[in-house]
Amino acid sequence: MTIQGKTIAIVGGGPGGLTLARLLQLQGAQVKVYERDVNEKARVQGATLDLHEESGLEALRQAGLMEAFWANYRPNAGKLRVVDAKGTIYWDDHAQDSYQEDRPEIDRGPLRNLLLDSLQPGTVVWDRQLMTMRPRQEGWELTFQNGTSVQADLVIGADGARSRIRPFLTEITPFYSGITVLEGGVPNAETASPSIYKLLKGGKIFALGNSQSLIVSSKGDGSMSFYAGFRTEEDWVRTSRIDFTQKDQVLAWFQSEFAAWDNRWSELFTQAETPFIPRPQYCMPLDQTWEAQPNLTLLGDAAHLMPPYAGEGVNMAMADALELNQCLTNPAYTTTVEAIAAYEQQMRFRASQVARATLESTEMMHAPGALEALVAVFQG
Repeated sequence: MTIQGKTIAIVGGGPGGLTLARLLQLQGAQVKVYERDVNEKARVQGATLDLHEESGLEALRQAGLMEAFWANYRPNAGKLRVVDAKGTIYWDDHAQDSYQEDRPEIDRGPLRNLLLDSLQPGTVVWDRQLMTMRPRQEGWELTFQNGTSVQADLVIGADGARSRIRPFLTEITPFYSGITVLEGGVPNAETASPSIYKLLKGGKIFALGNSQSLIVSSKGDGSMSFYAGFRTEEDWVRTSRIDFTQKDQVLAWFQSEFAAWDNRWSELFTQAETPFIPRPQYCMPLDQTWEAQPNLTLLGDAAHLMPPYAGEGVNMAMADALELNQCLTNPAYTTTVEAIAAYEQQMRFRASQVARATLESTEMMHAPGALEALVAVFQG
């Protein structure tokens, strides 16, 4: 293997980075994951994820973790209701006799936990927010916010949308998609937001209207997460002057911006925990490329950031992990730069195709007639 005897540093402990660490350890590689969180309980993990057969599920299969997945997945959590701004149902998986669970759902927290449990003790080094790195011999020296430093022969940036690793590889930056998302979460949803909880029915809601979207997902802990999507300027988070820790300000914005929507949706904002999280949606250029390096590469959002409106984010990251592991451990490649170049070429091609479809979906869901267009998709 090109990585035999090399020390590997994965920066970022999300599903992509942890999946890669597991796969590499199965091949006997020396790998550490450096994660900015103080510990595994430092941050509430996000919404439910649907894993796809050819990507997320295949990565878990190759990692020997399917039994753990089936022990933690959420049956029927993928059942979807498509509704309009008034809450009228136009598509209902709960009423479909032919519903097939071909993209099984798992909450992000349990997925992260099963990946963590699969790693050798001490693999993840917590409280390591990367500040910078510099070339050192044939590898890199990484320096973290807490003042510690480590050396590695090979560095893999799995550190997300604001990757500190990416600028060492390319100057290419993402472009704004035109859509911003406001994220929130409601604990104890059954009692806190009974109207939406009843409509949700343990699954997902896609509510579309007025070129806006509201996506709601149930979670296994009894909470629900939601994402309000809307067209706005790139600098809206700053120019809106909203204090996202103040529920009354966010509610006033929602009732003004989503004035055509039924008042029941306000439950989400009156009962949500604060702060709300605004997320302008960016996408990497579809034709991005860079020169392969022998000791550095990227996966997940750090490599190919895109909006969430095709459900591909975690699946792409886990597919990256699978393909990068295959290239780094393939005896056909005699050097790491060969292996990394092969991985990056196929990764960028795959990501470009998915990003194009994702941008089309993002546009469709925030355009006039979005509801009818989405229902037509489900009707074939």
